[in-house]
Amino acid sequence: MKTYLQEMLKRKDLLIYLVKSGLKAEHRNSYLGYFWWLLDPLLNVLVYYFLVVIILQRGGENYPLFLVIGLVAWRCISSTINSSAKSIMRYSSIINQVYLPKSLFPLSFTMTQLFNFGFGLIVVAVFLAIFGVMPGWQLIYLPLIILVQTAFLLAVGLILAYMTVFVRDIDNVLTYVTRIFFYASPIIWEGGRLPPEYSWAVDYNPIAVIVESYRAILMHHSNPDFIGLSVIFITSLAAIVFMLYYYSKHEHKIIKAL
Repeated sequence: MKTYLQEMLKRKDLLIYLVKSGLKAEHRNSYLGYFWWLLDPLLNVLVYYFLVVIILQRGGENYPLFLVIGLVAWRCISSTINSSAKSIMRYSSIINQVYLPKSLFPLSFTMTQLFNFGFGLIVVAVFLAIFGVMPGWQLIYLPLIILVQTAFLLAVGLILAYMTVFVRDIDNVLTYVTRIFFYASPIIWEGGRLPPEYSWAVDYNPIAVIVESYRAILMHHSNPDFIGLSVIFITSLAAIVFMLYYYSKHEHKIIKAL
């Protein structure tokens, strides 16, 4: 394990390169380029605002702000999960030629989407200004929530990246799984609107805890769910340590499977 971590540190230049190349490749052939990092969450807000407010006649006070916070967080979560799951497969040609710690690839995609998330926060800040909502001192907890979210996504990415090498169908199933989590989380609707018998979908849903924690500090001037965030963070750290150990012992199987 120690040797494996040292090998990862030696490859930090490669990690930086993977992150930069991932950022460039995301909108390489588009006319608007990096502007899509700002435009994408805005277009998502317009689509769901039209669906929920105009068509369904729902949505409360400051709903667009409620919506943009949920969608920006969800975009980072879903993009990281989907890209991390395919990360090792995407670089299979390199892996077969040179020895590299395979965990670098899901790590690079997690960092790439974290960078994109920063642009999403700019959109959130614009909406806060438009609706005249000034976050309170609880804003100091923002880096904490981002840290918990990153640890959670890295843990999930490490697990899925390894499993996808051996079970290629996971990539297809993941589309439907993430869609279930989208509707089971208060991304476009408030958690309190669920029937009582389905409240567990929010109470024990890590994505719901993270999203609602963002809204708590940005919209409601209240503290985030410290207990929920602590459970997610500790569980994620344990999963990361275990997966790094597992990678160090079983990476040879990845090469054979590729």
